Amino acid sequence: MTWLDLPESTGFGITNLPYGIFVTEPSGTPRTGVAIGDHVLDLAGVTGDPVHATGSLNAFMAEGPESWASTRSMITEWLTDPAHQQRVTPHLLPIDSVTLRMPFEVADYVDFYSSRDHAENLGRMFRPGSPALTPNWKHLPIGYHGRAGTVQLSGTPVTRPQGQYLTDGTPAFGPSRRLDIEAEVGFVVGVPSELGTPVPLHDFPSYVFGVCLVNDWSARDLQAWEYVPLGPFLGKSFLTSVSPWVVPLAALSAAVVKPPARDEPLLPYLDDTDAAWGLDLSMEVRLNGSIVSRPPFRGMYWTAAQQLAHMTVNGASLRTGDLYASGTVSGPAPDERGSLIELSWNGAEPLTLPDGSTRTFLHDGDEVTITATAPAPDGSTLSFGHVTGRIHPAPGAPVSD
Repeated sequence: MTWLDLPESTGFGITNLPYGIFVTEPSGTPRTGVAIGDHVLDLAGVTGDPVHATGSLNAFMAEGPESWASTRSMITEWLTDPAHQQRVTPHLLPIDSVTLRMPFEVADYVDFYSSRDHAENLGRMFRPGSPALTPNWKHLPIGYHGRAGTVQLSGTPVTRPQGQYLTDGTPAFGPSRRLDIEAEVGFVVGVPSELGTPVPLHDFPSYVFGVCLVNDWSARDLQAWEYVPLGPFLGKSFLTSVSPWVVPLAALSAAVVKPPARDEPLLPYLDDTDAAWGLDLSMEVRLNGSIVSRPPFRGMYWTAAQQLAHMTVNGASLRTGDLYASGTVSGPAPDERGSLIELSWNGAEPLTLPDGSTRTFLHDGDEVTITATAPAPDGSTLSFGHVTGRIHPAPGAPVSD
């Protein structure tokens, strides 16, 4: 309970308290806010702590789990005990009166490939007659290092990328003709680690601050031509969008579930028998306002804790602001696929939208919005907000129909 009158539909209740960065005017100083109902609590104003006036969550995240826990406890007390109402109220701003900014400075970016359904779908498309999964897939979380500088806030225009692709077996250059989405969940590292020292799977909550939504935009034609032998490059690096709110890991205790049964034995550093970190998140993907998919995150084969352990097992260090993403979230049903390449089965089965138009891949002018919710400890539903992007034509190119 809180002394605030909270609209139930926001998903930003007292058990959520996600962090973001906001300004009240274009030239204003960016500062840390916490979403509560249809308001934002100005942490810099109510606390006077300069760590909340840096314009980024990084300095606060670097303080570590004890600070995260004490701050969360303090905010909860302020919002539930009427004795604090007079102090807090002046620092509660209507959420529609602020502009949200990028919540954290991205240090490094890693993207994984951890949905078995997604990996098997792509394997069936591109390797018919062969096993759907590569031999290593069930033994380690496969991933690649992306481009941190092009991770941007939700709402940033998605300029159609240009590059090389094959046409009739001949290399050509031009705007991507197979622009796609990838509905993903991102994990934000708060505490750095020492170079040469792996982070054990059990230490996941000591290093990861919170969770956001990710759309890893993908140019499938560029990707297909450049992919061999080193993997994703220009087909992925042009833009990755993240949601403006970071939900603290502490808010997700009721969403923790066991991951699916594994049918291969795990090496000890990935054995999560006693440290399960599957998450029961319900996602929705909208294309031009219409729901086209509901990917279930709880079915992910590899968890965020395993991804972190694998990412550092060779001694690679973590930095405050590191972002790593789950990879495309897909389920077994056709309407649970988290990318257009799956939803349209590589273009062979076009989607029909309510307005009668069809899609295999994205058109200029299309807008994609990804949302997610999770169960909260009090039985309510908490929201991750949304990550949205609209496709703009490549420079010098006409808008496609």
